[in-house]
Amino acid sequence: MGNCVKDNPLRTRDDVERAAVQLIEPLLPLLSRGKARLHLGDTGAAYSDDIAEMEAFARPLWSIVPMLAGGCERVKPLWQAWREGIENGTDPGHPEYWGEIGSFDQRQVEMAVFGYGMAVAPQEFFFSLSQKAQKNLYNWLNQINSTELYHNNWTYFRVLVNIGFMLCGLPHNEERLKRDFETLETHYEDDGWYYDLPGQLDYYTPWAFHYYGLIYATVMKARDPEKSALLLERAKLIAPDIACWFDDSGEALPFGRSLTYRFAQSAFFSTLALAQGSSETLDYGQMKRLLLGNMRKWFSKPVFTRDGVLTIGYGYPNLLMAEGYNAPGSPYWALKAFACLALKAEHPFWNEQEKAYDVPALCVQRHMRMLVARSPQNDHVIAYPAGNCCEAHAHCDAKYEKFAYSTVFGFSVPKTQKNLAGGAFDSALALSEDGVYWHTRYQAKEYSIGQDRIVSVWKPFAGVDVRTTIVPEGSWHLRIHEIETNRWLQAADGGFAIARDGQCDAQISCDDRQALVCAPWGVSGMKAVEGYEKGEVIRPEPNTNLMASRTLLPVLRAQLPPGKHRLCCMVYGSPSGDAAEFENVPQKIDDVLDERGKRDDQD
Repeated sequence: MGNCVKDNPLRTRDDVERAAVQLIEPLLPLLSRGKARLHLGDTGAAYSDDIAEMEAFARPLWSIVPMLAGGCERVKPLWQAWREGIENGTDPGHPEYWGEIGSFDQRQVEMAVFGYGMAVAPQEFFFSLSQKAQKNLYNWLNQINSTELYHNNWTYFRVLVNIGFMLCGLPHNEERLKRDFETLETHYEDDGWYYDLPGQLDYYTPWAFHYYGLIYATVMKARDPEKSALLLERAKLIAPDIACWFDDSGEALPFGRSLTYRFAQSAFFSTLALAQGSSETLDYGQMKRLLLGNMRKWFSKPVFTRDGVLTIGYGYPNLLMAEGYNAPGSPYWALKAFACLALKAEHPFWNEQEKAYDVPALCVQRHMRMLVARSPQNDHVIAYPAGNCCEAHAHCDAKYEKFAYSTVFGFSVPKTQKNLAGGAFDSALALSEDGVYWHTRYQAKEYSIGQDRIVSVWKPFAGVDVRTTIVPEGSWHLRIHEIETNRWLQAADGGFAIARDGQCDAQISCDDRQALVCAPWGVSGMKAVEGYEKGEVIRPEPNTNLMASRTLLPVLRAQLPPGKHRLCCMVYGSPSGDAAEFENVPQKIDDVLDERGKRDDQD
């Protein structure tokens, strides 16, 4: 079975409906006897196996629910199985009962989809259950009103449950709903941007805060027109910024945590269409291209088991990059992308032709604390973060604080900090006292974002300060590191990690001024300008990169005695495979170097 959607062209509503079914059908034989649990693997998560199996059961509902709302005929066999699972999972007398929940419980997360079903498809979802099952589902879900949730995107899970109750004519907690929206409002910055945790902005803004907010705006338009209009307006405000994260093929920036949710990356556009979010800024044809283009890219990747089950990982199965809350069923959060199936076939979203969104060559995203650049061919998007950070999850420094994140090359996470191959320090300046243990940028103490550059100040050791300036231009960027150290240091400045698998070998070229890897599938290289001693290409440990399981990494090396130093280099990455482009440094970077040289002469 394997990748059961690889041949789906994903162009029409019928294609999208068929894809949703194709993704769920392999799960049917894996349902438990009572159909309330799914055992998809034996890897562990922070919560128990029985909760992980409940999670795996719940997540396919993110596509089953909109199919019910949209009258999709293909969903009937799936819904028959999942309806039985709901009846048994919420029955306290059944062996597969999902149990009594506590505060900060993973099952609170999964409750959201049941509230979604009650709100979007009350007749097809809730009232199709037996009277006993309706009562049991209500009682099981209502536990969320007497338990505590994390004060982040989790707050929306209780909102969805309570609006589901409301729209099914059931008792709901109005006071809780009011307080939850007050909490959510504290996470709003401006210009459509919400943060999940302080200092941490990532896909949780579009695929969580806005996704749930747009569901609210869709179903509560008549009951709460003011808040519904506000939530829709905020989503329209942020839409152009999110569109900048996708290249012309639909590939999205890998950045931040929870990337195993894969094509949830474009789910925002699915709910934006659902909420009638077409505007002068982003119309239905552009939303459709962003959503379906992204899904097509994912459907071409080896992200399934032989049985057709989605795996933990990103571009391929990979536990190394996962968070502690990634259980075997967690990747099915990706099915949130199918919200658009609630729209009937005659809706203009389905009848518009796909068209590209005209994205600027350089986008300043102050709330994300990054610049987003794209190549002239629009086949490569690179994000340059300056001050984003995360503390509580695995590989936070690699997922938020590298110098560059690429739709072509992704990024790498370390297996160890102990050596350069184990650390896989791509798009990072790694510093070491002993040549064994290495440190990269983490939690910059100062940062600034200009119209064409970012600056960050960071401290890898006591007595060592680094000021990094990055100037992007297409698939190039200029890096300048000003380092003051009270000890001897070794430096390794890494470029983009490029796949080393293909039908022919990649060509490697290194000398004291550059490090270059050239292959038919791309070029990754670095040119030294000042301060480096040699270029080399290392072979990082397998499975460190999110996009390719085996990579090559260009690196520029330097020795730094105590004192003040400046390292300056130009970094290039392209999917074109044309090595000649590595010799064509953009005029803008030459101009910046000339300006810097003139300032040095004056000093």
